[in-house]
Amino acid sequence: MIPQEQENCMVALNLPPAPLRLSRDDSGIVRVYDPLRRRWLVLTPEEWVRQHFTAYLRSELGYPASLMANEVSLELNGMRRRCDTVVYSREGLRPLLIVEYKRPTVAITATVFDQIARYNSVLGAPWLMVSNGLRHFCCRFDGDGYTFARALPPFGSLI
Repeated sequence: MIPQEQENCMVALNLPPAPLRLSRDDSGIVRVYDPLRRRWLVLTPEEWVRQHFTAYLRSELGYPASLMANEVSLELNGMRRRCDTVVYSREGLRPLLIVEYKRPTVAITATVFDQIARYNSVLGAPWLMVSNGLRHFCCRFDGDGYTFARALPPFGSLI
């Protein structure tokens, strides 16, 4: 039997279905395989969103898995932080997109955008994306400010 808190995280999202690899360990904990980190993780509501969204980036928008990374560490004001997903340029050196995920029950607010903007003050990516799996917000940073976009462009159009 799946623990109740994990069962509640497997909700329908506003994303295409993803071919996730799930397993259950001997204690009943459900795990999901993250192909970007190449390891099994405990399935949480945020991880459910992350795995669906990264699958969408790869399958629908042509983002190469080799240029994507989950849980990227950075230092901000002397503290270690982690970006949920970073997509890099073809050379693999320059961040092009930062994605911040929230569980489906968390509203996307200005506080979430403040969080990703702080991360971007370190990374300097031209694109930012925030998603709770149900609502998605995308914006482009031009050095002076952010402009919201209707949708995230395919990988070939990011630059």
